Amino acid sequence: MIDPDLSVGTSDNDFFARPMRMSDIDFVVKNEKAAYPFPWNRRIFTDCIRAGYQCWVIANKKSIAAHGVISVAIGESHLLTLCVHPRIQRQGHGKRMLRLLLERAKSLKAEVCFLEVRRSNIGAIFLYESMGFSIVSERKNYYPNGGTNEDALIMTCEIGYAES
Repeated sequence: MIDPDLSVGTSDNDFFARPMRMSDIDFVVKNEKAAYPFPWNRRIFTDCIRAGYQCWVIANKKSIAAHGVISVAIGESHLLTLCVHPRIQRQGHGKRMLRLLLERAKSLKAEVCFLEVRRSNIGAIFLYESMGFSIVSERKNYYPNGGTNEDALIMTCEIGYAES
């Protein structure tokens, strides 16, 4: 796989979803750094894979366009991160990744999903609301923000698992 900074937006748009591999982590971290002022690091992604969390990427032959991590336990899931490379945001990759992660959580018998999002991240809030999430609370000073901290909105969504 080549550097995603050099290949995102190329003509090869045959993106597909697959589980994240250890060999993806350097590319995933580059996407994080391109998208966020306070990105996750290599160790965090390694720990998530080793812990058995649902770690997925949307990729093509040349790049990783998006990645996401969701944990599932005892009927609940928690969206830990969802990132789309900035050059290809607003093309449906975020919604596709979120839908995939919620489907994975549902298959593992989660009935609800929680997440935190920066209050200032209007695009992400819009995405989450479009997928059925609603704001239920907030966490004051949750996210680092270069000397001050930013509040997080806590959002939740019913996944709809029903045991057959």
